Amino acid sequence: MTNDDGFEARFRIDGELRDEGALPHVWAACVGAGRANEALRADWQQQFSDMVESCRFRYIRFHGIFHDDMFVYRESYGHGFGENRPLASPVYTFSYVDKVFDFILDRGVRPFVELGFMPRELATKQETVFWWGAHGSPPKDMARWVDLVTASVEHWIDRYGLAEVRQWRFEVWNEPNLVPHFWTGTKTEYFELYEQTAVAIKKIDSELKVGGPATSVFVPDDRYRGEVEDRAAMHATAAASDVDALDWRPVWVEDFIAWCAERELPIDFVSTHLYPTDFAYGADGRAVHIARYADATFDDLNRLRRLVTKSPYPNAEIHITEWSTSPSARDFVHDSLFAATYIARAYLKCAALADSLSYWTFTDVFEEGGAGLGPFHGGFGLVNEAGIAKPTYHAFTMLERLGDRLLLQTPHGVVTRDSRTSALSALFFNYPEEMALRSVGSANSYEATRALAETGPTRRIHHSIGGLEPGTTFLVEILDGEHGNVAEAWHRLGSPLNPSRAESEYLNAVAGSLLRYTVTVPDDGVLDLDVDLSPWAVMSLRQAA
Repeated sequence: MTNDDGFEARFRIDGELRDEGALPHVWAACVGAGRANEALRADWQQQFSDMVESCRFRYIRFHGIFHDDMFVYRESYGHGFGENRPLASPVYTFSYVDKVFDFILDRGVRPFVELGFMPRELATKQETVFWWGAHGSPPKDMARWVDLVTASVEHWIDRYGLAEVRQWRFEVWNEPNLVPHFWTGTKTEYFELYEQTAVAIKKIDSELKVGGPATSVFVPDDRYRGEVEDRAAMHATAAASDVDALDWRPVWVEDFIAWCAERELPIDFVSTHLYPTDFAYGADGRAVHIARYADATFDDLNRLRRLVTKSPYPNAEIHITEWSTSPSARDFVHDSLFAATYIARAYLKCAALADSLSYWTFTDVFEEGGAGLGPFHGGFGLVNEAGIAKPTYHAFTMLERLGDRLLLQTPHGVVTRDSRTSALSALFFNYPEEMALRSVGSANSYEATRALAETGPTRRIHHSIGGLEPGTTFLVEILDGEHGNVAEAWHRLGSPLNPSRAESEYLNAVAGSLLRYTVTVPDDGVLDLDVDLSPWAVMSLRQAA
């Protein structure tokens, strides 16, 4: 069975292709990574360099700038044997952070600076989160926190210049609504942290950009309405027969804007996180997994834009500083073809709705839960720990090959033009209609993920593109179940946790083995594109150089 794309389009107006407007490359605006210290690793740096070359990311955001393993904040000092001796006043050392920022900037990328977590010696509580022990505590001394932020920003201005640092974004904390994991204080205490931080940054230079509240996913209940999380408020959500009929809302954003407006505080950007999956605790105390419909991100972004536009900060940028198919670093869908198709569809649909929609994350060099078990363990990355490209990586490279001007948009892809070179490019996908009310995450086993392969028929993509130069060559790449589907190849090997060198070389070869061929424009100047895409396939068409 084949579904037709429903279009035979000739974009010809007096011999010219029709321009339907801009196509912002929101997928390249920013990308995420685990924590700052991981950026000191040689493999992280090599993967990032390769990623910038192919995906052209412009900003990168990660946790842990002030974590103890970066050694920025020091109240004591010692030789490693016995007790450290206290220092008369805090000392700031930036050598580790300098290495990370130097490396990033040298590759033409800027840091999207997440200010956190709390240095242990400045924390009020010693509870930690993650394998690497992040402190989610408010500061024991707000003045010392302000001094730390001030010293850091002033150091970066001295090192990189004011004009450069004015291009950065400073985000205050990460997911403070997730109490007591990422924040052990209350909502009001976070707002107070934001107030002190924003005022300190603007005191240095009024054109520096600061924002928040960096909260987690939209929710349809009042679990975060109070000062701390209320699990009882989740019970109705966990029991709902149709979660998509519920009223999903951003967390803390309206209260954050109201707090800042009342105190005339700056908000240069509103940041939050969007994932199309969630968890809610039922009355029996069990966590219930929730998967929302395929267009949840699109609808959430539209709601957020309306909220910001009608607020006292209508010109504030909107940055989604984490987004993916699910918020789990052990979700096997991240390794799959299905995630690639979902990503391509969502980014094209949401391209004009945010200033950034930062994919979490570019690499499986990611240690929040410690290293993963095996090469394909459901990690967030576009590439695995060894740098082997997942299908999601290919989705990003295909997206980035698109031009910046939109010629045609259908429910199943786009045709674009590059305004600088006039080169034509396109991307099409087969996201099965049966999945219209379902996102692809979260699967807790690879076998459960593979079941999606049985969903949906082949889709016919048929477009005639006129007004082209005869003899022009176009390159076609197709990612599908048999081409570039590396996690499936690993599964067929028996899912070895520790692949041999030969197995790793084989998997790397499979990862890059997309279906590739060329097509040439005939003498009449009309490229007739007629392709059957299998379920979940993603196809790229680009003009050869």
